[in-house]
Amino acid sequence: MTYIRLFLAFLQIGAFSFGGGYAAMPLIQAQVIDKYHWLTMTDFTDLITIAEMTPGPIAVNSATFVGNQIAGIPGGLIATLGCILPSCIFVTILAKIYTKYRDLTLMQGVLESLRPAVVAMILTAGITILIPAFFSSGHIGFLSGNFQLRPVIYFIGAVILLRKWKTDPIKVMVSCGIVEVIYQSAVSFL
Repeated sequence: MTYIRLFLAFLQIGAFSFGGGYAAMPLIQAQVIDKYHWLTMTDFTDLITIAEMTPGPIAVNSATFVGNQIAGIPGGLIATLGCILPSCIFVTILAKIYTKYRDLTLMQGVLESLRPAVVAMILTAGITILIPAFFSSGHIGFLSGNFQLRPVIYFIGAVILLRKWKTDPIKVMVSCGIVEVIYQSAVSFL
């Protein structure tokens, strides 16, 4: 039964996550945290971080990780298959349709209408990850000890490095990790 749940959960994610990995995050969260309770929100943010840092699409990396956590290697394989199967089918069908009808204005209209939805899904994913990073309770609130300033400083620094100085994203992630390790070492030393 676990294998079927893993397959169906990631089949839905694979079928409805248009726009790439960031757009898939709310769908992954809905299945993995809200519906099946396989991960906590903290585990989910760690999962997204790991999935982003490892080679491959975020949704596929997430499927493999969650499947492996829940049911070992067979679970990872089944969840990954569920995640990629819809894309394989959709891309094959869409390639045939697009090749045949690419000049129709209806086709151009459909593609134009998908862009705002994808942007909204990416924005939702970003906010979903930032809230638990900035607030220890996982909910927005400025109660004593809930707001975490260090992640906000890292975020602002990363945005400046990425946008203003066009720094390589991997270098930015590694730099933030190094700064945090130095901070944690200094705190534990004191």
